[in-house]
Amino acid sequence: MSTLSETPALDALQSPPASRAALSPHLGRWLLHGFVGLVLIFLLLPTLLVVPMSLGEASYIQFPPKGFTLKWYHAYFADADWMSATWFSLKIAVATTVSATVVGTLASFAIVRGSLPGAAALQALTLAPLIVPHIVLAVALYLVFAPIGLTGNFFGFAIAHTMMSVPYVMLTVSASLQRIDPALELAALNCGATRAQAFWHVVLPNIAPGVAAGAVFAFLASFDEATVAFFISGVEGKTITRKLFEDIDYNLTPVIAAASTVMVVISLVLMGGVEWLRSRGAKAAQ
Repeated sequence: MSTLSETPALDALQSPPASRAALSPHLGRWLLHGFVGLVLIFLLLPTLLVVPMSLGEASYIQFPPKGFTLKWYHAYFADADWMSATWFSLKIAVATTVSATVVGTLASFAIVRGSLPGAAALQALTLAPLIVPHIVLAVALYLVFAPIGLTGNFFGFAIAHTMMSVPYVMLTVSASLQRIDPALELAALNCGATRAQAFWHVVLPNIAPGVAAGAVFAFLASFDEATVAFFISGVEGKTITRKLFEDIDYNLTPVIAAASTVMVVISLVLMGGVEWLRSRGAKAAQ
C-alpha cells in the first residue's frame, strides 16, 4: 500500500509542471525577439542620429543638437556643388538601373531556363562583385579606365556601377524564375508564340515583382556607392558620396547631415516600394 501511494508523488516530483513547460517556449521566443530588436536598434541608431544633427542651429555637427532650423537643408539645395553632385549621382543611378536590369534579367533567364555550357561558372563570375572587396574593384577600374579616359565622366561610372549592380538583379530575378512553372512558357510556345513573345507575354509578367525589386537594389547600389566613386571621380564628374567625403575632410558642417538625410529618405522610399511590390506579388500568387 505504501508503494502504491508513493508512486503518484514520485511522478509529480519528476515531471515538470504544465505551466512551466508552456512558459519555456514563450520565454525563448521573447528573448529571441528582444535580442533581434536590440541588434536592429544598434544598426539603425547611427542612421537615425543623422536626422536630428541636420536640424541643429550650430555651425558644426553636434549631438544632441541645440535649437531647431532647416537652414542646412536650404544650404544644401541652394549649393551648386551639392546639387551638381546629387544630379550626377541620380543620372548615373537611373542609367545603371536600366542597364543592370536588362543585363541581369536576360542573364538570369539564360542561366535558369537555358542549357548553357559552364552556366555555374558564368553565374559565379557574374556574382563576383558581391564577393571581391570594393577597394580591389576600385583600384582595378581606375587602372583600366584612366588610360582610356573613362574616369570622371558619365559613361565610366555607368559601366562600373552596372557591373556592380547586375548581381543584385540576378539574385532576385533568378529566385522569381525558379518559382515559375516552365510549363507555362512551353504552353505558349506550343500555341505558336515565339521565344520573345513567350518571354514578354508569359514569363515577364510573372517575374515582374522580382525584376522591379532587382531594379531598386541596382539603383541603391549605384546611388550609395562610395569606394569606387572615390577612385574614378574627377574634378567635374563627382558623385554625392565623393562630395560627402570631401566635405568631411575640409568642411564639416551640418550640411553633410542634411545631405545624408536626403539619401536616407530616398533609400527608405525605394525600399518601401520594394516591400509593396513584394506584398502585391504575394497576394497575386495567392
